[in-house]
Amino acid sequence: MGEGTKGTIRSARAGELRRRHRELSILNAIASALNGSVELPEALRTTLAHVAELLDLRTGWIWLLDEESEQPFLAAAQNLPPALARNPQRMEGWCYCLETYSAGDLSGAANVNVVTCSRLKSLVDGTDGLRYHASIPLYAHGRRLGVMNLASPDWRELAPEDLRLLHTIGDLLSIAIERARLYARRAQIGAVEERNRLAREIHDTLAQGLAAVALRLEAADALLEAGAEAEQVRQAVGAALALTRTNLEEARRSVLDLRAAPLEGRTLAQALAVLAREWSVRGQLRITFTAVGGTWPLSSRLEVGVYRIAREALANIAQHAAASRARITLAMSPGEVRCDIADNGRGFDPDNLPEGHFGLLGMRERARLMGGHLAVQASPGRGTRVVVAVPLEMSA
Repeated sequence: MGEGTKGTIRSARAGELRRRHRELSILNAIASALNGSVELPEALRTTLAHVAELLDLRTGWIWLLDEESEQPFLAAAQNLPPALARNPQRMEGWCYCLETYSAGDLSGAANVNVVTCSRLKSLVDGTDGLRYHASIPLYAHGRRLGVMNLASPDWRELAPEDLRLLHTIGDLLSIAIERARLYARRAQIGAVEERNRLAREIHDTLAQGLAAVALRLEAADALLEAGAEAEQVRQAVGAALALTRTNLEEARRSVLDLRAAPLEGRTLAQALAVLAREWSVRGQLRITFTAVGGTWPLSSRLEVGVYRIAREALANIAQHAAASRARITLAMSPGEVRCDIADNGRGFDPDNLPEGHFGLLGMRERARLMGGHLAVQASPGRGTRVVVAVPLEMSA
């Protein structure tokens, strides 16, 4: 074999290695970008940009199918030609490639098709010379997600390695789409559960408190009509006013409970210590706080959840227990965080809660959402103890 032939082979191999290296670099960049974000629009835009770079193209767009109606919608686009960018109606509804996809004729690497774009076919001006696009089908577990289109004025025949590469990119994007949708569903479920908890809390505090105020005012009105002495009426109105102030405090507490950062930059141990001092200063309860392993790092979600359970427990003590003392004990270890809130109040029978009393139910639900559990130890005349325990491996 002559030196010229050997040089040609070496050059071809070097060119092939450079091409493979470039493809792997872009695939790695796409995978990294998709793994780094659960925000679907950002993932779609990033993928379009990298794929366009890979194939030396400028324009692309991604159709997704609505999960409920299965109607297509434009989820992302890059450098649309003026005829499409200035006329959004042209990028609505079905087209040839989407109908082909819906019919099941786009599936797998062998069916990454190059077609004449039916949205551009009839246009003369404002197309930037684009006429064709490659359609990459997107699937998750056999379920149709959508199509990624990459447009070009003229397409070369796609080699088998090009088809495999585009199919791999489609698989990566499909995984990212499915993950983003699962994340969104999880967030939505969490929001619904939190709204339910708040509804129970409002019913158990504000609604019942306002009903009590109304009863006091109705009693005062009845005393007036009966010609009762002014002191009796004044006492009834005073009781209603006291209840109103209590409910105003409850409303403020609920608003504070909804703040984005209820710990205000403190650790859980620091925030609970401040909470104990604040309640003690009010004079309603004398509260002691003890922390064991209080410097152990926790996720913000777990810190906020445990803190809110402790606040709710103190509010229940103040409202129902007629207690003079309470204690909060926080114990953290590599495997678990545990918060114990106990009082010396009148106690109650946990098996016979008054109807409509949702405070404990809301705390149990919050503990469950963190992957933990909440236990109540109480009996009439012997105080109450509430313990929430959450395994740390569930807190991330």
